[in-house]
Amino acid sequence: MMGRMGKNLMLAAAAFAALAAGSTARAGLIPVQVSVTPDGGNQRWTYAVVVTTDVQVNPGDSFTIYDFGGLVPGTVATPVGWNLGMDLSGPARPGTNPADDPSLVNFTFTFTGDTPLPGSAGLGNFSALSSFSDHATSDFTSSSHRQVDGRLENNITTTDVPLGLDVPPSQTPEPASLALLALGIPAAGLVRLVRRRK
Repeated sequence: MMGRMGKNLMLAAAAFAALAAGSTARAGLIPVQVSVTPDGGNQRWTYAVVVTTDVQVNPGDSFTIYDFGGLVPGTVATPVGWNLGMDLSGPARPGTNPADDPSLVNFTFTFTGDTPLPGSAGLGNFSALSSFSDHATSDFTSSSHRQVDGRLENNITTTDVPLGLDVPPSQTPEPASLALLALGIPAAGLVRLVRRRK
């Protein structure tokens, strides 16, 4: 039978393995912050993107934000050294399987600089105007290169995007609404009982 110390060592090893797996999956380019600010009757969605440690961005590397709803044409802004591509589907990066609504635009930002950008570093702010302020969760994929051996890496994570008209808001009631409903049902029953006795 395994002693207490053996169980603790196994739990520690499992936690370390989960942490290592999580950090591997999060390598590459990551949208660390998304801010939404009013801008001339619309909303400016700004993505602060970083390249993680041990990874670098080579010329031609890119990342994609999927399903951006309510785009105001001509309002996408990129840092110097980046090129914008817009499509309704794709791109398909090996090893990733993003959800992709063909009615909503995808932004692909490609690095066009001459010198690789080593991690860990911020890549700047990428932004666009949307007519929507509500958010939905969407996918974010990237291609970058490992510093140690120059090998290409493709990654996927999530980010926030404007909630498009084609994406219905969640129909799941909030916990506070459920609590009020739970309190209201017995009260309604009590009122009905009192009325019957009269």
